[in-house]
Amino acid sequence: MKRHSAFTRLWHWVIFACLIILLMSGLQIFNAHPALYWGKDSHFDSPALSIGAERDASGAWQGITRIGGYRFDTTGVLGISGPSDDLERRAFPAWATLPGPRWLAKGRQWHFLAGWIFAPMLTAYLLYLVFSGQLKRRLLPRRDEWRHLGETIRDHVRLRFPRGEEARHYNLLQKLTYLLVLLGLLPLVVLTGLTMSPTMDAAWPWLLDAFGGRQSARTIHFLCALALLAFFLVHLALVLVSGVFNNLRSMITGRYALPPALPHAPYSALPPQQETRDDQTHR
Repeated sequence: MKRHSAFTRLWHWVIFACLIILLMSGLQIFNAHPALYWGKDSHFDSPALSIGAERDASGAWQGITRIGGYRFDTTGVLGISGPSDDLERRAFPAWATLPGPRWLAKGRQWHFLAGWIFAPMLTAYLLYLVFSGQLKRRLLPRRDEWRHLGETIRDHVRLRFPRGEEARHYNLLQKLTYLLVLLGLLPLVVLTGLTMSPTMDAAWPWLLDAFGGRQSARTIHFLCALALLAFFLVHLALVLVSGVFNNLRSMITGRYALPPALPHAPYSALPPQQETRDDQTHR
């Protein structure tokens, strides 16, 4: 079956590349001041989160991550990282940052380049979903699906995925997740990123009021990035366990082979949906 249009496939891979660059360059920027705060100002004595290094009783460096009033030893991962004979003091390790070494200016350039590709592409895709009818047909949950939410969760936990006709459309968990990411996390990342720009604050001062100040926006921006990273890891894991070749082919060529239905399939209780692909014209 034809599962994804050319536009969706192109959008998927461009956004994937942008998010990788944004995450790694964002960590590079964070390393320049590895602390987060709530409100309009930085309160250096009481950050919401900080990643740094301290010397222990023997004089050796320790990586310390503080979240509120809690203190964690993260030596080797956060705060202090690198080979044991050449440990380096930095919040996130060099392998996780772009362009790699301590280079704030270049990290900002990479971040802004990817950001100004990412934001228009996100806007274009959201408009496409709305005006093509895909948002309603493919992502908005149906009333009958809510009655089977518990069954859908149990099947996902057991790694039992839809087969046959039921594999033509997203299940309720997929719909809710994609709605949260597309209409929640991704727009929030863009808006909080704009809030940290003095130029945008001058043009749209309501952004500072909406997020409670630039420091709060920075913290929300960071938390959304972590949530997107979690989504990416779970998404990748599910792609691997549900058929990596079939899933990758559908996002490269658009073609997806429906897994054959099994006798007494657990999804048979759900009535079939009409839509079959994301470029189908609604009639």
